[in-house]
Amino acid sequence: MLWESFRKGDKDAFAALFREYYGTLYRFGNKFTTDTELLEDCIQELFIELWQAKSQAPVLSVKAYLLKSLKYKLLKAFRKSGKVLPIHDNGDMPFELSHETLLIHQQESALRRQEVIKALERLSHRQKEIIYLKFYQNLSYEEVSEIMNINYQVARNLLYQAIKSLKNMLAGPLAFFLFFLLAAGITFSPVGAQMCIQKGANDCFKFAAFGK
Repeated sequence: MLWESFRKGDKDAFAALFREYYGTLYRFGNKFTTDTELLEDCIQELFIELWQAKSQAPVLSVKAYLLKSLKYKLLKAFRKSGKVLPIHDNGDMPFELSHETLLIHQQESALRRQEVIKALERLSHRQKEIIYLKFYQNLSYEEVSEIMNINYQVARNLLYQAIKSLKNMLAGPLAFFLFFLLAAGITFSPVGAQMCIQKGANDCFKFAAFGK
């Protein structure tokens, strides 16, 4: 409703959109670059252009549209300024999961935390990005596909391979520990939750990869 009101020229709706999505956009952009000035400029430019082109067609997911637009702006800024890590030939952008992103509780074993962080850091940039979008932004595969500019099946396969890699790197209790870190952003059906309880980590990861 906010988006539709904004498209009709409602300034209050536009301001509300900015307040609602600024934090999400900033956290997402911060995974690609630590240049806060560049990031803030890109977000502001994004909203300025949105207001100037408010008559554009409706979007299926406002959140996915904004995240994709910011990523595109950052990519252009990276190529123009050369201030950050180079972009790969396939368009893959550096993407880092911070300690804060992992929501690791202070009471957990320092060694256990470090092992999980090391495993996540060994994933490819695209694998880290899809884990962030699916588990921490709780986006659908359709939304992830739009943001990452890949098709639906490629998105599913990418997440499956990321989780498979993590399972191979983290055996036993560490696999459970990782799952509960990621589960902060996962919504299970009652059947899926019950299966996790009954059958353990393998089925939990299966439901995480092939959920909505």
